[in-house]
Amino acid sequence: MQTELENEKMHRYLRVYNYYKELILDEKLPAGTKLPSIRKGAVQFQMSRTTLESAYLLLAAEGYIISRPQSGYYVTDIAGKRKAGQEVPVFRKVKQDIRYDFASSGVDKESFRFELWRRYMKSALRQDERLLSYGEPQGEYEFREVLCSYLREKRNVICTPRQVVIGAGVQSLLHVLCPLVKERRKAAFYNPDFFQGKAVFEDFGFEIEEDYRKPGVGIYYVTPSQMTKWGEVMQVPDRLELIRYADEKGILLIEDDYNNEFRYFQKPTPSLQGLAGGGQVVYLGTFSKLLLPSIRMSFMVLTPELLAEYEKRKNFYNQTASKAEQIALTQFIRDGHLDSQIRKSRKTYMTKAKALEDAIYRTFGKAAKVLQGEAGFTILVTLKTELHAAELAARLRCRQMAVTPIGETQERGENRAVIMLSCANVGVEDYGRAMEILWEEVQQGRDAGRSVNGR
Repeated sequence: MQTELENEKMHRYLRVYNYYKELILDEKLPAGTKLPSIRKGAVQFQMSRTTLESAYLLLAAEGYIISRPQSGYYVTDIAGKRKAGQEVPVFRKVKQDIRYDFASSGVDKESFRFELWRRYMKSALRQDERLLSYGEPQGEYEFREVLCSYLREKRNVICTPRQVVIGAGVQSLLHVLCPLVKERRKAAFYNPDFFQGKAVFEDFGFEIEEDYRKPGVGIYYVTPSQMTKWGEVMQVPDRLELIRYADEKGILLIEDDYNNEFRYFQKPTPSLQGLAGGGQVVYLGTFSKLLLPSIRMSFMVLTPELLAEYEKRKNFYNQTASKAEQIALTQFIRDGHLDSQIRKSRKTYMTKAKALEDAIYRTFGKAAKVLQGEAGFTILVTLKTELHAAELAARLRCRQMAVTPIGETQERGENRAVIMLSCANVGVEDYGRAMEILWEEVQQGRDAGRSVNGR
């Protein structure tokens, strides 16, 4: 729990951030305006220089201001661009300069056999007659057939090829699903950060809730294999209780089996769909994380009831996934390469996670606590620092390093910042230097804290 003093510190930091953000967006501070120096601003806002600097760094990271060496911070033209209809994404400029990206969960190039996949793609592209026609709206039948066998064996999913719908990404499949369930009107999402999914449901007129127990909720979208950012898994008793409650209230469950293949420290937990006997759960999965993000191949298993509705409408939809990739992936799975790809990925990420853990302890010693996430390639790091996790993340971004801030905790009356690191996108050879940067920023936070408290 945070103390009142710590909450007040956080409020001061956010107060400055929000104060300048509103002035800039309202164009009360035009582009090119110079902000007060760190020294003057600290006096003006009656706070430490470190706290004010953290607010400035976050404003800079989000594109509201820019730092000019030996000169200071200046307002950008972000307000004018937004007024002109030009979308300016958060962290746009900074992301281009990120060297140590521990915030993205991409794919390590060493985890995928490109030469093997090229061989299967070449074989698929030689099937001239098949490629002369459009793909089946529901996906190639032989692909759906081999996928059913894989899901039955690995995830205890109960399905037939007729129930499987293929699409280029989960979002495209939700565009197919929403018209089939529009009478349910209210949808709840376990993960409030799944903006892409929520946007689709909102586009179809659904009211969005966070709590699936609220009256009128007819759909609950849940990721039981990754309940938190660091990979906590919903255990079987909780899954059974959720199924019981959904059945009692007439709620349709949408099970997004995100990251299930990367359970390293326990056997995969049976799917909600299988535990429910194949009914009342729509099952979603993807190969983008397991293979490559550029291979946009996702799948949806409909309930028998929704299948009947889908078959009335399926000819109105075009297939969004590549036909050639479906053909290639069919044979890839048949030849046992998907299983070997899973084993190779697990080994790669386990090795990298261990190397990152070692680099943290070499740099911080006992000043850091490390917990490896259930997802295998994520690590939770608890650090003793006067900086809040969001402040630390903002400062690191300005040093070309991205991390995910989780929050704060208390230990013996002292603040601890908790951040999450994903080892997927950063090479092992860069771990040492990245941890040195993290150490330097943590030390600055400690030194600022001693100065403020007179220690």
